[in-house]
Amino acid sequence: MTLTKKQSGIYIDDSISDDLISADGIIFDCDGVLIDITKSYDLAISKTVKYVLKNFSPTTDSIEIDSKIIDGFKSSGGFNDEVDLTYAVILSLVAAKKLNKSQHKFIFKVISNTDPSGISSVEKYLEKLVDVSDIKNQLSYPGTHHDNPLYKIFDQIFYGPELYIKLFKQPSQFSEPGLIENDVVIINNLLAEKLQKRFSSKISIVSGRGKESIKYSLKSLLDKFDLKNSAFLEDEPRELAKPNPESLVRSINGMNCNHCIYVGDSMEDFIMAKKATNLGHKTTFCAIIGTSKNPQEKLKLFEQSGAQFALESINLLPKMLNLE
Repeated sequence: MTLTKKQSGIYIDDSISDDLISADGIIFDCDGVLIDITKSYDLAISKTVKYVLKNFSPTTDSIEIDSKIIDGFKSSGGFNDEVDLTYAVILSLVAAKKLNKSQHKFIFKVISNTDPSGISSVEKYLEKLVDVSDIKNQLSYPGTHHDNPLYKIFDQIFYGPELYIKLFKQPSQFSEPGLIENDVVIINNLLAEKLQKRFSSKISIVSGRGKESIKYSLKSLLDKFDLKNSAFLEDEPRELAKPNPESLVRSINGMNCNHCIYVGDSMEDFIMAKKATNLGHKTTFCAIIGTSKNPQEKLKLFEQSGAQFALESINLLPKMLNLE
């Protein structure tokens, strides 16, 4: 499938360019779509890796966890949860140290052996090469946000002491402001109003983030969405995590949509939308590429996977939908 650049920041497959006319609802992912997280969640991954290695595996050095590593894991379709990705990076770096290999080269070898099963594929690949049971036992991941050491460290770094104690009723061991303060909100009232004119109240969110976390960053903008028919997967059982389509289908049915647009920025989002369609709930996926450090690489990834639309930013939705 070829995505043709129609105008600045808008890429559409010509063969289905008229397909959006029938869309009667729109559902958004949050991170990388409604909010730019490159200086919040992405930085929390790097800081957590460094902290865990220093305190749980002091003989293992850390490397810079850059966008290529993060995007590499996410391109597999199995790492919508940033803490899963953090765990995979930690295991990979510990394994590289034990194998006496270049950590940077080895982590990309791990990435090339991941699949939509996420951390399971990483663990299976590594156990063929080296014993990393010591760090696995210490972290005992996944567990729960309230009890698991890796989740707790990540959440404390991301949320900061005040929001962490509000969310989890436990004190944080860190005093620094949470990296959630670095969230950059992309959606605005003007865009929301334009979308409401087209979709009325059929606008919702299906995100891996928790509701209170999204509310903290979006504030009153959250009221622009149908919250009753939204899904905040951090607050739900782990088996509902993307790319499981159950939450998306629930939102589609709740809003009584015949044809939904799902706006996301990851392979998990794309796979989830595809699965919803296969279950009989027509869902057109719109890829957001502009919040990536390498938008053209992300565009190429989605194009090769069969995505029909891609935008630099959700602010281009009105142009794509002919609302202007």
